[in-house]
Amino acid sequence: MKKVISILCLFWLSLSFAQVKWMTIENALKAQKEHPKKIFIDFYADWCGPCKIMDKKTYGHEVIAKMLNDNYYPVKFNAEDKKTIEAFGRKFSNPNTLQKKGRNSLHEFTQYMNVGAVPSTVFLDESGNPITLLQGELSAKELEPYLELMSNGMYKKIKTRQQWEDYQKKFKSKIKD
Repeated sequence: MKKVISILCLFWLSLSFAQVKWMTIENALKAQKEHPKKIFIDFYADWCGPCKIMDKKTYGHEVIAKMLNDNYYPVKFNAEDKKTIEAFGRKFSNPNTLQKKGRNSLHEFTQYMNVGAVPSTVFLDESGNPITLLQGELSAKELEPYLELMSNGMYKKIKTRQQWEDYQKKFKSKIKD
């Protein structure tokens, strides 16, 4: 009986954590053609400590996971991946993997998106065009206003630093400290 209760508790705990439904870039672009939605790309590397913190604390946050799953096609992309992918009508690979091992062997898709460091976040509009790039580790509370701003289209109206600061002051966070 104790084993059954333990298993049920573990199962319940695993379901209680928020999970982002990550996709590949190919699947996101395909889904976008059928049902237009913005794409959110998390560029990471296996060795990156801040990337692991974001996985656990930022993307594991219930509010962030819900916003990503509801409003975006969320993509997780290893910036140093060795696989060849097809996106935007061309093939991207990582030819430097034969000469270089470990860090800094950036995938061509990573370079194509102008990502030079991890963690980095790229937002694409409903047509697959870049909106913006955010570099560095972001907490759930730091990422939340960007997710809202991009999903509701307000980014088209904010043109100055002052407008951005005003937006942040008016923004009502759903994340409790």
